[in-house]
Amino acid sequence: MRLLLSAALLATATFAPPAPAQLPTSSPESQGMASDRLARIAPVMKQEIDKGTMPGAVTLIARNGRIVHFEAHGFLDNGKTRPMTKDAVFRAFSMTKPFVSVAAMMMVEQGKFQLRDPVTNFLPELKDLKVIVEKRDAAGNVTRDTEPAARPITVQDLLRHTSGFTYAGSSPYPEIRDAYNKLDIEGRESDISPDEFMKRLATVPLAYQPGTRWEYGISTDVLGVLLERAAGKPLHVLLDEMIFKPLKMKDTSFQVTPEQMPRLADAYDADPQKVSLWKWVRVEADPAKRYRLGGAGTVTTAADYLRFAQMVLNGGELDGVRLLSKKTVEYMLSDHIPGLAGTPAPTTGPGYGFGLGFGIRRQDGFAIAPGSTGDAMWAGAGGTSFTIDPKEKIVGVFMAAAPTPRLHTRNLFKNLIYGAVVK
Repeated sequence: MRLLLSAALLATATFAPPAPAQLPTSSPESQGMASDRLARIAPVMKQEIDKGTMPGAVTLIARNGRIVHFEAHGFLDNGKTRPMTKDAVFRAFSMTKPFVSVAAMMMVEQGKFQLRDPVTNFLPELKDLKVIVEKRDAAGNVTRDTEPAARPITVQDLLRHTSGFTYAGSSPYPEIRDAYNKLDIEGRESDISPDEFMKRLATVPLAYQPGTRWEYGISTDVLGVLLERAAGKPLHVLLDEMIFKPLKMKDTSFQVTPEQMPRLADAYDADPQKVSLWKWVRVEADPAKRYRLGGAGTVTTAADYLRFAQMVLNGGELDGVRLLSKKTVEYMLSDHIPGLAGTPAPTTGPGYGFGLGFGIRRQDGFAIAPGSTGDAMWAGAGGTSFTIDPKEKIVGVFMAAAPTPRLHTRNLFKNLIYGAVVK
């Protein structure tokens, strides 16, 4: 009997799923933050949940590489029947973009390509792109035509969103919006392959000349296809090998696993953006059946995203694993769009420029929430957001399934983070 019991215990120990990797914890006071001020987060989250902002949330804050706050609030589901858990899985949407941007810069460091390289080195379909131009006659009437792109789109343009690509919903021209929707450029209605994506995209004019304007759009999705061709591997495999496995981000991928399904956070059915957004990312489906959405397609947890963000804060390294050099990270977290038209303000609020995959704060004042010059942030359309503050050594991760109120929640959480900093 003892032998059988020992064998059973050994089997359990051997085959039990590994615990998620987590940064060490510390008391808030030891890291210059106040416990009583961090304690404000829970009642504020409850207040938001009670008034219907979101079903639930996970909030996670680290300073100096040590977790000082990690809590789950509310519920996982629309019906408020299952309590939120710290290991809840969320649709990351545009918080996918920093993953792809880091992978791109890792490949730059490996000599696979340079930022100045034209994307046509890997995406020859895009060699003869046209750009929409407006012309005004003497009577003030405006007509639109196209002209050849003045220069090729570069890898840097994709990383900093100066390619001229847009999203259909934010396109300044109905011609582009209608073409994106008709051709299903964003893969919202069908599973199109990476090659088909490039073929269709090549027929649609750019909204702006490359390198002249910051404009949010499908640039990172195009970058994902470029990385696939440069590496000879699908993007979901590439990111898993280059980032997720080395950083022990076991819950981050392009597809929800059966084990994760009970932990997948959902938005309210009444949220007007839920149906279209959830349909777009289709995280329950096999990612290999469509082009991988490098700008929106992953799922992740708060703890996993903290590991990624802490790696960035640490200058490219976490727990002895180095993905990027210190200087490359500094370069990525520099403002790459000064003097250009366009602004990331709809996502970041005022006062931010844009680096390579991250919104970058330009000054201490002017923004609508506290922070530091040089802090980096981005957010997902599903309700998630993060901030990385190199000056204060702070990482904050907010996870919620709440698309419509996302601007409210991301700034609310940032106020709560900085309201707890006392040293």
